[in-house]
Amino acid sequence: MGRLFGTDGIRGVANTYPITCELALKTGQAIGIFIKENGYNFAVIGKDTRISGDMLESALAAGLSSTGVDVMLAGIIPTPGVAYLCSKKGVGAGIVISASHNPYQDNGIKIFKNGGVKLSDEQENQIEDYILNAENVPQENIGKIAVIPDSLKEYTDFLLAGFPFGKLDKKLKLIVDCSNGAASKIGHLVFNDGLFDAGFIYNSPDGKNINDNCGSQHTEKLQELVVKEKADLGLAFDGDADRLIAVDEKGSRITGDQILAICAKFAKEKGTLKNNVVVSTIMSNIGLTESLDSLGISHIKSDVGDRKVLEDMKKSGAVMGGEDSGHMIFLDCHTTGDGMLSALKLLEVIMTENQPLSNLASVMTVYPQVLMNVEVDESHPDFMKISSIADTIEAIEKKLGKRGRVLVRYSGTQPLLRVMVEGPKKESTKQYCLDVCKSIKNNL
Repeated sequence: MGRLFGTDGIRGVANTYPITCELALKTGQAIGIFIKENGYNFAVIGKDTRISGDMLESALAAGLSSTGVDVMLAGIIPTPGVAYLCSKKGVGAGIVISASHNPYQDNGIKIFKNGGVKLSDEQENQIEDYILNAENVPQENIGKIAVIPDSLKEYTDFLLAGFPFGKLDKKLKLIVDCSNGAASKIGHLVFNDGLFDAGFIYNSPDGKNINDNCGSQHTEKLQELVVKEKADLGLAFDGDADRLIAVDEKGSRITGDQILAICAKFAKEKGTLKNNVVVSTIMSNIGLTESLDSLGISHIKSDVGDRKVLEDMKKSGAVMGGEDSGHMIFLDCHTTGDGMLSALKLLEVIMTENQPLSNLASVMTVYPQVLMNVEVDESHPDFMKISSIADTIEAIEKKLGKRGRVLVRYSGTQPLLRVMVEGPKKESTKQYCLDVCKSIKNNL
């Protein structure tokens, strides 16, 4: 049996191990034991719009209450909304039932501890040990389960508190893609008629259409609509709304790296870029490094995953970091990556600078980047010890020189080997990526 926790909680296909009612019940009990040991008595549970969310919520809540913990159900809410509710006094953990940008068949369990911060590896190991080995759950008390009536309003008020949008005369015209996910309802509250001229698409979840050819990974329809409706920009969220991808007024896709560059430049000019440093991952585009260098901003590259970004942000005292996928962290405002907050930060720059998004995005030149996946088994051998694969990668790296790179890594959430090649020209970059994938398929 492999480790339950991947790079972002426990994930899998709903109703199959480990995303079953039985394991969710044990996970609830394990989290209950963990938070009581740390002196807390409350837990918050939130979820996205997947059909399996209710089932898992019930099992988790039952497990938690069996340990004497009171459970507060936040309902359908973005992942960072649960992190925010987790900062309340007495709340020992926040649990999110979501598989983020994955299709509806998948689901997952993510955990925040008090203060809205994700668990350390040691704490995950401790909870995993409780899930797999705890036999006797304390029976002396049984917790209550109640619904938080206004969780979305509370979270919206928190998000909008730091922005002066109400004082501006002109309303930006937005089109918002909610990915039929957790952004579907709160999107209308955050991007409300009083502040913006906003239209919404993919905001009618039915349990099975979350992330289905929409959202941050599928922006084609949004790009088309922004141009057709002459909107100022488009905003695309993923299923649990912790990621943001934008679309400029010309219909071009603006990635997480570009948004980071735009916000970093703005913060530096305002004097709010603490320690003059930005953290991103090794997957970030070469163009981001070049852009930050030209702005005189230090750039730290972490391992993949928002937890790794956050670790390096805390070590370096950075307040801004993120991933090219659109997962961005603004530590001066929130404890975790937040798509809604990222959108508000970007809107603040556009409205303050009074420039179209395409102009602002020119701060960074995006190098062509091709990402492909190769299906593998769970054994995860060291592919660089297989000479044919290593030779192919080294030969391509030699051709690219300083104007590109090859990055191959195992996925933390799926049985895949992810191959990323970056280079100055799209066609040759794509061919190099195909060559690496072919070598892996033939030799692994």
